[in-house]
Amino acid sequence: MIYLTTGTPTPIDPSKTLKEVPVSVCSQSCPPGSRRVGRKGEPVCCFQCVPCPQGEISNQTDSVDCFKCPWNQWPNLQKNRCLQKTIEFLSHEEALGATLTAFSVFSSIIPIHIFGLFFRYKNTPIVKANNYNLSCLLLVSLCFCFLSSLAFIGYPMPEKCLLRQPAFGMFFTLCVSCILAKTIMVVFAFMATKPGSSLKKWTKPKVAYMIVVFSSFLQFLLCTSWLLCATPFPEHNTQMQSGTIIVECNEGSNTAFWCMLGYLGFLATISFIVAFLSRRLPDSFNEAKFITFSLLAFLSGWVSYIPASLSARGKYTVAMEIFAILSSSWALVACTFVPKCFIILFRPYLNSKEQLMGNTRG
Repeated sequence: MIYLTTGTPTPIDPSKTLKEVPVSVCSQSCPPGSRRVGRKGEPVCCFQCVPCPQGEISNQTDSVDCFKCPWNQWPNLQKNRCLQKTIEFLSHEEALGATLTAFSVFSSIIPIHIFGLFFRYKNTPIVKANNYNLSCLLLVSLCFCFLSSLAFIGYPMPEKCLLRQPAFGMFFTLCVSCILAKTIMVVFAFMATKPGSSLKKWTKPKVAYMIVVFSSFLQFLLCTSWLLCATPFPEHNTQMQSGTIIVECNEGSNTAFWCMLGYLGFLATISFIVAFLSRRLPDSFNEAKFITFSLLAFLSGWVSYIPASLSARGKYTVAMEIFAILSSSWALVACTFVPKCFIILFRPYLNSKEQLMGNTRG
């Protein structure tokens, strides 16, 4: 044993001195989350540590390369391992999806109850004066409009993506076509009362049905062409938000979608113009005032939807469209049918032929 000459004698193990190796590098080890990059003009043992680029990791010390995470994962803050990305869609389980689902189902019941009320009082003057058959068709289509919003909630399955926008477009086109037919029939009915008028043949119910069928058929052609040429499909959007996979429906063709929506807006605008111009016709024939207000609210809802949908992201884009569907449907129900229901239930003395004719003379 060998002892030091100063202080307390301390034994030294000769075997340990033989195992000590002098440091032969001039750089510290690179931790996980970074990679080694050699220094230009210096020995190989000299290098610097560079953090991994965005979206890449290294999980070993002194790693030479970084590698990307799988498409459904993303790096943690330290960039030394991959984390599972959050999957986002408008679900029935979350508060927003559950609220919209409940409100849609509740709203769809209202037109059915109004339909039952109209059926019960179908022989009363106020129901007869406002085209009973078209009103019933409009109420049924409004019920389906409310229910169409349910196709936008839940996981975007292929069949949902395929049918949700065309179904929404067809049901709303049927609604607006009925309103257009009702408005045109109001004008024809008033004009036919003038002596020598040749418009009496245009006041027949089949004319109104032809307007509805023709207007809806054009939208049907647009939607069919859309589905055949650019079929919508579900996709996983990993670029919009880091750390989140947004499961959404790719509409296949934005041009086709806006053509469908544009045609619906065109029909609503024509109906609004006709209703606005005929709003001062006699009350015994006329519901154009109510139609004017309902279409004004309808168009306002969809005009406000356009900038809101462009600024929203992910599931909130879908929520904005559902909100537009529900608000515009409620506008048609409230402005077109609530006044009539109020008179039928709470002002029955106004629901008489004499009262309606008195309003005309007044």
